[in-house]
Amino acid sequence: MKPVFTITEGMLPVSTSYCPGCTHGVAHRIIMEVLDEMGKLGDAIGVAPIGCSIVAHKFMNVDMLETAHGRAPAVASGIRRAQPDKVIFTYQGDGDLASIGMGEIIHAANRGETFTTFFINNAIYGMTGGQMAPTTLVGQKSTTCVEGRDPMKVGMPVKMCELIANLPRAVFVERVALNTPAHIRQAKKAVRRALEVQEQRLGFSFVEFLSSCPTNWGLNGPEAAKFVEEQMIPYYPLGNLRTPEEVAK
Repeated sequence: MKPVFTITEGMLPVSTSYCPGCTHGVAHRIIMEVLDEMGKLGDAIGVAPIGCSIVAHKFMNVDMLETAHGRAPAVASGIRRAQPDKVIFTYQGDGDLASIGMGEIIHAANRGETFTTFFINNAIYGMTGGQMAPTTLVGQKSTTCVEGRDPMKVGMPVKMCELIANLPRAVFVERVALNTPAHIRQAKKAVRRALEVQEQRLGFSFVEFLSSCPTNWGLNGPEAAKFVEEQMIPYYPLGNLRTPEEVAK
């Protein structure tokens, strides 16, 4: 019988350590599938900081570096200067990128660094125990806001795509979701387009994934997927916010 699906060589043959219902693994797979399809696995270098992404090197079959919390863009900027011909990406969570690493990512995007950032937004700190993140929704409960996020005390959830899309040298910015097959297919298209922009050295490229964290949300897998659809997407709308064609106008 003709196979209808084969596992990409970009994923190492190991069992996942992510919680049931977590979509980190889905993001890993589609990124590695695109690199495999582009013939770039041997030329790719990934950078992952502290957070659930700290174990990405166990699954992604490419060269990987670990960095301090929030510092992946700085390290990727250095790698670009030392390895000008490589495919370089950072893989970062919201607690990392949008909090301690906010300055790093904004300045990397503003410089137009020619690497790609894959940003996992699950609206909470995952690895460290479910604390409120910069992206935690209004009213959403966490271990550090047990009654729900209060915008009068801590401000509104940060929309990273909208911030970065305002920087002239950020030439590709898109938000996708991982809660349905249709959204996953669109996410894979965004990954490919971002890496193509990088390959052409047009500027900075950024893909935000709305992801689930069933454990720290206190939900099961299907409930978490529903939460992404009904709570996250209305506040973080999906779609493309910046393309090279718009920048060129």
